[in-house]
Amino acid sequence: MNLYSYFRALLFRLEPETAHRLTFQLLDLAARTPWCAQAQRQVVEDPVDIMGIRFPNRVGMAAGLDKNGAHIDALHCLGFGFVEVGTVTPRAQPGNPRPRLFRLPDAEALINRMGFNNDGLDSFLAHVLARRSRGVLGLNTGKNFDTPIERAVDDYLIGLRGVHPYADYVTINISSPNTKNLRALQAADQFAPLLSALRKEKEILDRRYERSVPLAIKIAPDLTPEAVADIARVLVEEGMDGVIATNTTTARLGVEGLPFADEMGGLSGRPVREAATRVIETLRAALPAGFPIIGVGGVDSAAAALEKVRAGADLVQVYTGFIYQGPGLIADISRALADERAQSTRV
Repeated sequence: MNLYSYFRALLFRLEPETAHRLTFQLLDLAARTPWCAQAQRQVVEDPVDIMGIRFPNRVGMAAGLDKNGAHIDALHCLGFGFVEVGTVTPRAQPGNPRPRLFRLPDAEALINRMGFNNDGLDSFLAHVLARRSRGVLGLNTGKNFDTPIERAVDDYLIGLRGVHPYADYVTINISSPNTKNLRALQAADQFAPLLSALRKEKEILDRRYERSVPLAIKIAPDLTPEAVADIARVLVEEGMDGVIATNTTTARLGVEGLPFADEMGGLSGRPVREAATRVIETLRAALPAGFPIIGVGGVDSAAAALEKVRAGADLVQVYTGFIYQGPGLIADISRALADERAQSTRV
């Protein structure tokens, strides 16, 4: 067992949200010590240009772990090539009632029904402005739970206007299963109008701030191949800059009979790996060559990350795998992806 395994055993004795807070408190402290530089040295440099951004390596932290953007320095300290924080909504909201986060250790999975709990856009931006690290930063936006779906575009426009000046890229989250009707925005009649409005606003903001900020759309793993192909078409037609595949799943394949498996919410971790990879494969076949795909879902090892890249992803993100495997996962994946790219270059 490595050192993190002992630390995880202690954390897993705590209620999940308590363990989450404690971990970030410790990481915030560690980010101010020489340990930070040591952790970063373990990660292989593997620079790549995607969406007009230079990423120092291809391993990112997915949105959801740091919803308020309050721990950006701590996450960059770990050596991530990019960090995505949020989801932030225009107004603060408490999210769903507790308990709302459940561990399924036998499947190395989590179920969450957090419900976009966050302190709102103003607090989020204050944290973003206070960060010291200059690593690549993605800002993830969503809609408030009580905003009618027919007015969802208003919330996304507010979010885009707020985060645009500070983001290296902006993610539009329309795929969380924990906000009522949110996934309906992936349907054909909703998807194109939403993206059209966002693209027009982005063009205005790009001119105003004299900087082009890429827009990426985060989609669900529970889509049919036909729906994914339709999404790919609209992404191109509406001039989006990237796609993140995927969010959590509402399916329970691979966790049947386990404690908490029947809890409502989105399932993440190892059980979503295959579904997310299938979506990436479908996207890569349907999108033009070079259209950026960020792969996420069950990335809990170097092998899982390589699977995503071979399916068509340009970058990968971790979340649940990071909770189960710890910071060493970043170095393992960065090394594997760098080696894979070096081998393909030699060939």
